[in-house]
Amino acid sequence: MGGAILNMITVAFGSIIGLLVGNRLSQKIQESVVTGLGLVTMFVGISNAGKSGNIIIPVLSIAIGVIIGELLDIQTKLERFGSWLQSKFSSPQAPSTEDEAGASTDSLDSRTRFITGFVTASLVFCIGPLTFVGSLQDGMGLAVGFQQIAIKSVLDLFASMAFAASFGVGVTFSVVTILVVQGGLSLLGSVAGNVMTTPMINEMTGVGGIMLMGLSLILLDLKKPRMANFLPALILAPLIVAVAGALHINIYPL
Repeated sequence: MGGAILNMITVAFGSIIGLLVGNRLSQKIQESVVTGLGLVTMFVGISNAGKSGNIIIPVLSIAIGVIIGELLDIQTKLERFGSWLQSKFSSPQAPSTEDEAGASTDSLDSRTRFITGFVTASLVFCIGPLTFVGSLQDGMGLAVGFQQIAIKSVLDLFASMAFAASFGVGVTFSVVTILVVQGGLSLLGSVAGNVMTTPMINEMTGVGGIMLMGLSLILLDLKKPRMANFLPALILAPLIVAVAGALHINIYPL
């Protein structure tokens, strides 16, 4: 859990700095920063996707996983949680203009910005090889696991600064997701970390890479896929590897 706590601290610290600096940056600069993060996220996603040893596994994992995610409507639940956080912790907004239907347009924009920051940052910070491998190894008590999370924490420090400057306070609350995901993986590592084999981790990383590519489309304002609904694919990828191994099926052709 030490790695998860460190990551939470760095994200919180980076978010605070981003909030303090964000108001001093023009809209054009904020948009350019987000575009830059989108390009970097795309590069990391492509790199991670290449970890898969058999593209059929990510294809099956994502196809089945997104169906499960859509049926469970994970994206909406995560957005509702973000909306709840915004209503509980975000400071009241000044009176705003109303549209023809009488809705407060400024408050709607503030709500959307908060939820977008929370959901996007949560997914970016919790998807990737350092998250899974580092958290599992950290839970197993291996020094290399904490070192990997420490590296990730430094990267997330700067990413959270940029996200918070552009999306606002919603990014700060991604520490809740980090606690649940990375903390949960650390606990899993302490109990059954040896269950995860290298091929299982590689396929999970490959699926995570494809998901990061999807997130980059959001940051680049090209498309807005419901990426949270793809999360079950991260569980299915190593499960497919495990089932294939149990059935003695060779999924990695020579």
